[in-house]
Amino acid sequence: MTAELQHATPQDHTTPLVHTRADGPVAVVTIGSGTKRNALTGPGWTQVEHRIRELGGTDAMRAIVIRGRAGTFCAGSDMTEWTDAEPDAIEDSFARMEAAFRAVEECPVPVVAEIHGVAAGAGCQLALACDLRFMADSARIGMPIARLGIMASPSFAARMAALAGPSLTRELLYTGRLLDGPAAVAAHLADRHLPGHVLPTHTERTVTHIAEHPPAAVRAAKRAVSAALAPVREATRYTHQAAVSLDDFRLGIATFLG
Repeated sequence: MTAELQHATPQDHTTPLVHTRADGPVAVVTIGSGTKRNALTGPGWTQVEHRIRELGGTDAMRAIVIRGRAGTFCAGSDMTEWTDAEPDAIEDSFARMEAAFRAVEECPVPVVAEIHGVAAGAGCQLALACDLRFMADSARIGMPIARLGIMASPSFAARMAALAGPSLTRELLYTGRLLDGPAAVAAHLADRHLPGHVLPTHTERTVTHIAEHPPAAVRAAKRAVSAALAPVREATRYTHQAAVSLDDFRLGIATFLG
């Protein structure tokens, strides 16, 4: 590890739901508590946002990996915080999620999602916000949110449609179907699928290779792709709708938590 990075980013930085390990110019951000399939509360999403922005603001940083604790990526949001929640609190929670996704998209260095287990709902959106997604063969990704009365926002749909196209995005949002690793790669929602036991090695090799390139060139490449995506991202940023259909949402949450 370089002295510059040691000064700028502690090697081991931990909050209740976000753990960061910096290894030279690469940081690994591990999210979740290891329970509830790493579903995050609103404050948990804010921790993710702040950590990604902090790492991205470090000159020595070259790449970031996001993974989940205890063998799964992220099942989305912790629905227990929505039990009997008022509409303003629900909207605030969704705003915190979106801020975390935007932080990943706006991070100046590549962010790679390493997906084991499940990436569902907000966990799927976090993965789609990353530059690259590597999945275990048996992992699953998707947006099973309609059954809970959650409204797919334009930004949710845009992230998926930019990769999978509008037709498949419609099907996945309408049905809530989850795709395993091979199906996700075929749908362009993931870049590689591998056996789970070799996935960490592949991720490490990829980010190490990225880190060996001139950082200005890599950052420029990310800016160039972001510029191509900017019209859609900017259009969805200012398009607001209710996050949930409140009665359906409360029924869905009660049924889910049963």
